[in-house]
Amino acid sequence: MKKRVIILGSTGSVGRRSLEVLQGLTAQWELVGLAAGSRHGRLAEQACRFRPEAVALASNDGAPDLGAALDYSPRVFTGPNALVELIENVPCDCVVSAVVGAGGLAATVRAIELGRRIALANKEALVIAGSLVMRMARSTGAEIIPVDSEHSAIFQALHAGRADDVRMVYLTGSGGPFRTWSLEAMEDIRVEEALRHPTWDMGPKITIDSATMMNKALEIVEARWLFDMNPDRIGVVIHPESIIHSLVEYCDGSLIAQLGTPDMRTPIQYALTYPERYPCPSGRLDLAGIGQLNFAAPDYELFPALRLGYEAARLGGTAGAVLSAANEAAVELFRNGSIRFLDIASHTERALNKHEFIESPTLEDLLEADRLARHEVTRCVAC
Repeated sequence: MKKRVIILGSTGSVGRRSLEVLQGLTAQWELVGLAAGSRHGRLAEQACRFRPEAVALASNDGAPDLGAALDYSPRVFTGPNALVELIENVPCDCVVSAVVGAGGLAATVRAIELGRRIALANKEALVIAGSLVMRMARSTGAEIIPVDSEHSAIFQALHAGRADDVRMVYLTGSGGPFRTWSLEAMEDIRVEEALRHPTWDMGPKITIDSATMMNKALEIVEARWLFDMNPDRIGVVIHPESIIHSLVEYCDGSLIAQLGTPDMRTPIQYALTYPERYPCPSGRLDLAGIGQLNFAAPDYELFPALRLGYEAARLGGTAGAVLSAANEAAVELFRNGSIRFLDIASHTERALNKHEFIESPTLEDLLEADRLARHEVTRCVAC
């Protein structure tokens, strides 16, 4: 029998690539649900093409237009709770969690409560609520398979040995478009420059996170929870070619790496089909054609976001929620011209330092920390 899959965030970069992957897995998988935040037009196009039994739109504003654009009669959920309602009302085997930011957290948590496999592309689920999410997954038997290329690489490399024999894990990062710039040059970075990623094709928020290296900071926190790893055993290596997606170092000095073209379709497919492997639409890697691979240590002065990632990972509690929310608010302010590029990290750090830390938070505590962090960032800009 075919397995059933729901895609949360189907109109975004990862969601669209997930649909491309599913087109090559029609013998194994059936798409039963699509969900988006506010892009009702693109959601309607996807629904009419793939014809899932249900669609969900988190925004009420586009609900009438969504219904009018559909040329068949799926179940339609709209409003702030639409994604959770989709998960609760449409049985499935796997949920691709690809909503950017905190918006997909509640639906992802509900899928975990129901014991689904989670193909996790939403960093924030673990950054905000890692301790709760992983504890819940152990209780319900839900599988969390990472879709981030870096965490997928670590997940695969960890199969090469025993957990007790792991010395370090290394997250690789391209360094973004400004890795060779001086601090003075970075003072005047424009939005369009921050949106030009040298190797990956991603949405605007994630692309700017890559430019500040906040994406790597969030990945440090994510790896801490996903692999139950002490933050001091998580390293970061700059690798501009984005061919080695991450590495695991074992106690005997062996480094096990996962290599591939910089194409999100590979980790998306592996999260769906694990432990099986199938042909994938991503391109084949030609090492001889590449010629050489380069590596460098990260510059913590140019990219202070990395330091914040380690701080949040060591603190745990509400720190990850504040890091994620404050950064998300600061990125939006940068995109609309209210703050400079370097202010993204400084405003995020200010919110992290000012928040009232809770060591063992409930989900409600985490969501409140998220709200207050956003408020702190916007308040500082308004002053």
